[in-house]
Amino acid sequence: MEDWTFFESYGIVAAALIAVAVLLVMRHKLRTSPAVETTLENSELLYIPDIIETNKIGNAQTIGKREEQDDYFSSSTTKIGTMAVIADGISGLSHGRMASTLAVTMFSREYLKVDDPADIPEYFHKAALISNRAILEQLGGATGGTTLVVGIVSGGLLHWGAVGDSMIILFRDGEFIPINSKHTLETVLEEKYLSGEISKEEAKENPNRNQLVNYLGYGGFKSMEVGDPVSLQANDTIILCSDGVYDALTEVEMEQILMQGLPPQDAAEEMISLIERKSYKHQDNATVIILQMD
Repeated sequence: MEDWTFFESYGIVAAALIAVAVLLVMRHKLRTSPAVETTLENSELLYIPDIIETNKIGNAQTIGKREEQDDYFSSSTTKIGTMAVIADGISGLSHGRMASTLAVTMFSREYLKVDDPADIPEYFHKAALISNRAILEQLGGATGGTTLVVGIVSGGLLHWGAVGDSMIILFRDGEFIPINSKHTLETVLEEKYLSGEISKEEAKENPNRNQLVNYLGYGGFKSMEVGDPVSLQANDTIILCSDGVYDALTEVEMEQILMQGLPPQDAAEEMISLIERKSYKHQDNATVIILQMD
């Protein structure tokens, strides 16, 4: 009778302690088990939701020699991954600040609605159309607009979209890899030269070669450039920047900063600091976001 009473009193506690011990052992095995290797067939990039990726992010900007800061940027992290976006309001047009702010706000808001990586391309297109429509409504017939680049790191992949001449660049093993193309007349002229329609001199000497041919806030806007996801590697660095950055800094100067192994925030601040030290007479607004893969 006394032994039965003992088990009635302490059996539940003992069982609970055993259950906790089992859970701890299982948790340890999960943490120390080797990463699962996956095979990509037919060049398909697979999203693996069980892999938790880590990346660091930094950002910085300068107004340059402009009277107003027309660049706007944002980043956010959800269960899908980390999103970064930069919009560069067109300085040659009025309402550039409004356009860039509105576009980034719309892209940030719509990103929070994405609950499946497979929906990312649709998100890019939808957010671009919503942004373009909202900007045109705000302009009410006036001129204005913005460029925009957006990147999402999800499941070891870089998903991206772009419109205008801001850039997404991948820095890997000391090499710069441009991800998007610039939507300027220069790109159109280069394509015409390669197809034999115009001469090399005509392509290079056209005075309007830097003119944008696609941007948000443009009445003829149809869609943004959305490319195939880029498979990322450890130590890859992703750079999003407005033209005020790549027009002011050479690849060598950017490489020297990135090769120092600085945290992304420090690297971003160093790039902007170098631009400010150069103090070009017509320095444009400059904004950079840097994502570092671990």
